[in-house]
Amino acid sequence: MPHFEEFYADKLRGSLGVVDAESVLDLRDAGRERAAASIQDMLERSRFARGKTVAIRLSPPPEGGGETLFQPIGKALLEAKKRGWIERLQTLPAQDGLGFYVVLAGKPERAE
Repeated sequence: MPHFEEFYADKLRGSLGVVDAESVLDLRDAGRERAAASIQDMLERSRFARGKTVAIRLSPPPEGGGETLFQPIGKALLEAKKRGWIERLQTLPAQDGLGFYVVLAGKPERAE
């Protein structure tokens, strides 16, 4: 779509999900501490590599309701977005389940 910025072209195509991501971080069976450590590790590594897209999958709430990792992981990702480590952050489409689609900024280009 040559007449649209990529962001708006993606909006017309629909939500980006697991099939669109370059890699998937599956935290569906992870505990809170392990999930937080995995997110932090992903963010730290991304600062020294090229930018890429990642789908982060989370477990749905247990039967009858309960706590999920959605809020604590979401807060960590929002903080990383404020720091400039994430260019784009959105939730996964409903068919992909609970989680986030993240565009990592990667290592900044140096002007020579």
